[in-house]
Amino acid sequence: MVRPLAPEAAVGIVGAGTMGAGIAQVALQAGHPVILVDRDPAIVERARAGIEARLRRLVDKGRLAGDAACDALARLRPAATAADLAGCALVVEAVIEELATKRALFAEVERHVTDDAILASNTSSIPITAIAAGLRRPERFLGMHFFNPAPVMKLVEVISGLLTGADVAETVVATAVAWGKVAARARSTPGFIVNRVARPFYGEALRLLAEGAADAATIDAILRDCGGFRMGPFELTDLIGQDVNAAVTRSVHDAMFQDPRYRPSLLQEEMVEAGRLGRKSGIGFFDYREGAVPAVAAEEPSASMPGSIVVEGDPGPLAPLVLAALEAGVTVERDALGRGVISIAGAQLAMSDGRPAAERALEDDMPTALVDLCLDFAATPRLAVAFSPDMDDARRDAIAGFLQIGGRRVSVVRDLPGLVVLRTVAMLANEAADAVHFGVAAADDIDAAMVAGVNYPQGPLALAKSVGLSRIAGTIGHLGRIYGEDRYRLSPELHRARLARALDVRSAETGPR
Repeated sequence: MVRPLAPEAAVGIVGAGTMGAGIAQVALQAGHPVILVDRDPAIVERARAGIEARLRRLVDKGRLAGDAACDALARLRPAATAADLAGCALVVEAVIEELATKRALFAEVERHVTDDAILASNTSSIPITAIAAGLRRPERFLGMHFFNPAPVMKLVEVISGLLTGADVAETVVATAVAWGKVAARARSTPGFIVNRVARPFYGEALRLLAEGAADAATIDAILRDCGGFRMGPFELTDLIGQDVNAAVTRSVHDAMFQDPRYRPSLLQEEMVEAGRLGRKSGIGFFDYREGAVPAVAAEEPSASMPGSIVVEGDPGPLAPLVLAALEAGVTVERDALGRGVISIAGAQLAMSDGRPAAERALEDDMPTALVDLCLDFAATPRLAVAFSPDMDDARRDAIAGFLQIGGRRVSVVRDLPGLVVLRTVAMLANEAADAVHFGVAAADDIDAAMVAGVNYPQGPLALAKSVGLSRIAGTIGHLGRIYGEDRYRLSPELHRARLARALDVRSAETGPR
């Protein structure tokens, strides 16, 4: 069994900025002696003071014993040169994201450390193999990508380059876990796990905004309330910085040879050019300046609930809405032979499968409303809905009244394929499946990374299974058919998983053949 580094093993951190200081604190709290190296003594002293202040806050909150905080600070040794790293078992670099700088730094570090010392970069985007190319022993080099703030965020991506030794990667995984982190193994590819798999969360939202699906505040509210995401994509990119988020997108797009799946947004580029960078500039998609009126999501006015509805067949995910209507006094008739829709005032209501409401209305010869995906239809405070263009005001009001039962807010979005949450979740799952297909990481590591690294409600692959692989794959198929773009191609891994699931269901129903 591979063991983590012993607590007495010294850890070197090169770069005493925000990330370096945070990583140093993590190692200190795990019991290691830490050598914190930076050429500028003032930066090292500022980092030491910041670590001390954060440890004291933990003590004040009762989350760390006073003696433990003192002991941790006593194990911190400031340094100015790579020669001071001679006795370190692990050296983690956290300097500027520039390949030449990192290569030169590790060439210098390698001259001073022992042959069995592990070398790691905290890079978020530079290929691990490229950084290791000039090393005498590239097999002991890998990525150890922490997320900011490092003492708080649970995820560490452990990235193996082409020549990284398996035992080295396993030692770092075990060490990260011993430090209280969630360690996700990955192969060095553009964006690693999180920055690659998360691209659709931003990219589809930006495209939905450009297509007029809804305004930014409404899209954010739908993804928070219905999709379970902690922050909407527009408030999140405002927090990250539109320039930073756009730069990561461009980097992944270029590194993936301009694959349209990662194409940057013209809308976001325009925001950057206008200086609307988000919180740091005072205005982005939202206005953070003093006196600004907060943006609010668009919602349908209160409407009367219908007196009766007809449930045709199995309503599937919409069953909690039917139950709520029944409890509210709505008369519910059932037609066991129907096609899985709810009939209200001569119109049909169903959950989106990726097709626009207008297409469903033509196929079924009936005005159609489609509800967007919700992770929990029983508890959601909001529903998003799109109407076919033949829906009149009376039927629209009746459907809105039904959806508002129990105090739910209703936001209407433009009738686009996949709507908002379903489209976003489908593309996240597709991207995660492609990462599995090409051996970037295992499914469990991807799901763990997206939950621990960016606070997703579930990992995208686990979420795809809970929503239904056929619905997810079908949604991507409809997106590809309607938009006619390679951006919406179905991952072979998702296609394989859907077929495997269908075969399992058939075997369970019919027995082995």
